[in-house]
Amino acid sequence: MNPLSQLPSVDRLLSAPALAALVDVHGHAVVAGGIRAVLAAARSELRQGAPLPDDAALSAALINEVGAGVTARMRPRLRPVFNLSGTVLHTNLGRAPLPEEAVQALIVAARWPCALEYDLESGARGDRDGVVEDLLCELTGAAAATVVNNNAAAVFLLLNTLAQKKQVIVSRGELIEIGGAFRLPDIMSRAGAKLVEVGTTNRTHLADFAEAIAGARTALLMKVHASNYAIHGYTHAVPQAELAALAHQHNLPFVVDLGSGTLVDLAAYRLPHEPTPAEAIAAGADLVCFSGDKLLGGPQAGLLVGRKDLIAKIKKNPLKRVLRVGKLTLAALEAVLGLYRDPDRLHLRLTALRQLTRPAAEIEAQAARLLPALQAALQGQPVSVEIVALNSQIGAGSLPVDRLPSAGFAIRPQARRGGVLNRIERSLRALPKPLIGRIEDGALLLDLRCLEAREEDEFAATLAGLPAALGGQAPA
Repeated sequence: MNPLSQLPSVDRLLSAPALAALVDVHGHAVVAGGIRAVLAAARSELRQGAPLPDDAALSAALINEVGAGVTARMRPRLRPVFNLSGTVLHTNLGRAPLPEEAVQALIVAARWPCALEYDLESGARGDRDGVVEDLLCELTGAAAATVVNNNAAAVFLLLNTLAQKKQVIVSRGELIEIGGAFRLPDIMSRAGAKLVEVGTTNRTHLADFAEAIAGARTALLMKVHASNYAIHGYTHAVPQAELAALAHQHNLPFVVDLGSGTLVDLAAYRLPHEPTPAEAIAAGADLVCFSGDKLLGGPQAGLLVGRKDLIAKIKKNPLKRVLRVGKLTLAALEAVLGLYRDPDRLHLRLTALRQLTRPAAEIEAQAARLLPALQAALQGQPVSVEIVALNSQIGAGSLPVDRLPSAGFAIRPQARRGGVLNRIERSLRALPKPLIGRIEDGALLLDLRCLEAREEDEFAATLAGLPAALGGQAPA
């Protein structure tokens, strides 16, 4: 008998209770397509001489394979994870987690029509920037503001508007590269501006800027905050106030790119000080741009604040429409900015700031509560687990040098079995809610700084699935 004829039909498999339940969830077309793919693979194996199991075992194997395939295919790609990496503002994990106020604002904006570009007082068309402009001006001291989809877009748009085919003078030591190999000189070039580098990598003086100004050929002076690296030792940078005075002496705008950006003095929370837009405006900056999803703790956005006439020019640029944000971003941003009106409770309500300011003793106590769950999940594995002191990173692109005392777990192999840590790390990533740690100095480290107290039960329950995940992988 031809073994291919022993394979069950699509209809027969569809009638199996397990797959019928999947049809209720995902629909007939998806499950039927999964069955056809599995049957095609089975035919190929049989043609190559694979043994044919008995009818019951064959059907059970095919049903399990279809179920696993459909479930994997329909699982969302954008999935929540436990960030145990030790980097709070992790670019690859979405940077700042939003506070509950922003989450609720997102739900409302997503569910209902909103007055996005509609003036409720006049009944006429409105300006979507108006949703947050007053807040941004209040918090920065600027006269006007606008919003685009990220800070790189803000830099591009302001240069394209104010400096097309003209020179922009920047210190050589501030020509940064951001994530994904995007370099400031490349953004300038694409914006149509002509970069003029002055000074050296480690030292730039006011005279360097003054000598580079070339009359009408120069569009503006620009200062870029090195938020993703630091130069130490024999260094000198020109203060913002001095650059502003020089620019204004020549009737030029002075622009400050703060990169990550924060609206408060982080030193008040015992964190490293980071320049704020309000400080730049007070020092004489005509335009300041910064991110919404890093130290500010909001959604991805590029924020531009400054002089009314310059903001007006930027908003008239046709590219502004290309780079504008939608109602969900504005809803979340408005909610986050609103929290800054209550600075006394900001560190409790703004998720990113709360995680950055967690005391190491609190994190260590959390580790002690969760240690039994991790030990139980790794029982039988050739590893040891202990609570260790760690140093968290604020963000790879936001204060990357400074470290925060933290605590967490170190998983170490009991013998020279180098593959066991990689196997456990892969299994942690394969859990329904993946756990993202890091392997460093011969140990798998799980930093608990970003694990909220309300997540502890979910974390322990997720760890309970680790033995099954490890069971699917051969020991190293």
